Amino acid sequence: MTNPVDEHSPLSEPMESAAPPERWQRRRSDRIQTTSQVIVATAVVLAICYVAKPVLIVLLVSVLLSFMLTPVVDGLQRMRLPRGLGALVALLLLLAVLYGISYFFYNRGVAFGHELPKYTERIRKEVGKLEDESHIFREPESAPPQKGQGPSAGQHSSAWNPDWTSALTHGAGAIWEIALTASFVPFLVYFMLTWQEHARAATVMLFRLEHRNAAYVTLGRISAMIRSFLVSNMLMGVVLSVVSTVVFAILHLPYFYFVGFISGFVSLIPYLGPIVAIFPPLAAGLGQLHGGGVLVILITVFGSHVFAINVLYPKMVGKRLQLNPLVVTMSLLVWGWIWGAVGLILAVPITAALKIIFDHVESLRPYGAWLGE
Repeated sequence: MTNPVDEHSPLSEPMESAAPPERWQRRRSDRIQTTSQVIVATAVVLAICYVAKPVLIVLLVSVLLSFMLTPVVDGLQRMRLPRGLGALVALLLLLAVLYGISYFFYNRGVAFGHELPKYTERIRKEVGKLEDESHIFREPESAPPQKGQGPSAGQHSSAWNPDWTSALTHGAGAIWEIALTASFVPFLVYFMLTWQEHARAATVMLFRLEHRNAAYVTLGRISAMIRSFLVSNMLMGVVLSVVSTVVFAILHLPYFYFVGFISGFVSLIPYLGPIVAIFPPLAAGLGQLHGGGVLVILITVFGSHVFAINVLYPKMVGKRLQLNPLVVTMSLLVWGWIWGAVGLILAVPITAALKIIFDHVESLRPYGAWLGE
């Protein structure tokens, strides 16, 4: 018995000609659906990051600190010290270093606060000079108000009547909330150090068997990237601080060691760092610096930043952190808007970790290529 519709029959031609458009439309609808899902998922993740800001910041800071202390714990473990005890020793060393730095700079800050009225008077004098010099460019102003025509003292007092009690209560509540949230960091760091191998193995086991090797490699690359990022930034901050301190000491700036440390580490912030790092030395040298001194400060801050970013940074972490400048700028904008100053610090490692994940997931590799150089 023959087939009623032969392969050479005219009835089979419309089906073959109609198949490619149907397949094309199906692929197009799948692509649109995938893009929509990615957009919705990204919006949901950003919303969660915005709402859960304190919790996520504490978790990420704890992760960074645990990665920074891992070499110390591994070294103590090679010395036959139990990992739990090694993690405790490393954490206590970190707290001791942070306490020493805080104590030193707290004393310098108090001393600087006692000198602050002098700097305020200098700023007023400089602003007064600028006002006097710009007076010739102003339009003639109207005569000052006569006695009795200006606002009365009662009007001033009614216009400015702050509620100090509520302001102090709100400020104390915010400080208490920050302190309570930050108190979890040492415990999280300790448990992340002691349960690191277990957490990594358990995370890999969450994936299917065929994806576990890729998950293991991805976690390893993220760990190496974060460790390189922390070590390189720490070393560059020390180098920039030493250079700035030496130059500021030659210029005889007050509290040059305090100002040099702040300026050196602040200049590590991408793009905005050099601009912000200029203000501490200029404020400290206000009234005693002239054109040559200001030029030396500008050359020191911008020159050391350019040297660190273009020479030191590529050698230390450039191979592990391959992000194009557009992505870095966008990540700083997004994470700075979501998490503020902490977002500016965490933006680059977060984006770099996302790129590593995208590079190891076949369906997400185009996004990793877009983030890369």
